Amino acid sequence: MVTKDEIVEIIFNSIEELNQQIDVQISKELNTKLLGKDGGLDSIDLVNLITIIEEKVEDLTGNYIPIADERALSLEKSPFKTIESLVNYLEVLVNE
Repeated sequence: MVTKDEIVEIIFNSIEELNQQIDVQISKELNTKLLGKDGGLDSIDLVNLITIIEEKVEDLTGNYIPIADERALSLEKSPFKTIESLVNYLEVLVNE
């Protein structure tokens, strides 16, 4: 079982890695908006962040777990809106 703290660490480390590649710096706080009107990521940056997170999750668990799949896209509230919503969604995925 992967803990919520481990997931937060994965996401924050992924954001650090992404921040080295983009002009706009994403804050590592749970309430940071990733997408939407006040979000800091465009669609390409989001794809890059998801790819980094998927790689780190696979390194930790030994399993590839897709994050941006039909399930994520069909949810009424996007799991990519804030860091906290992404943490909560990823916690469910990795512990299924």
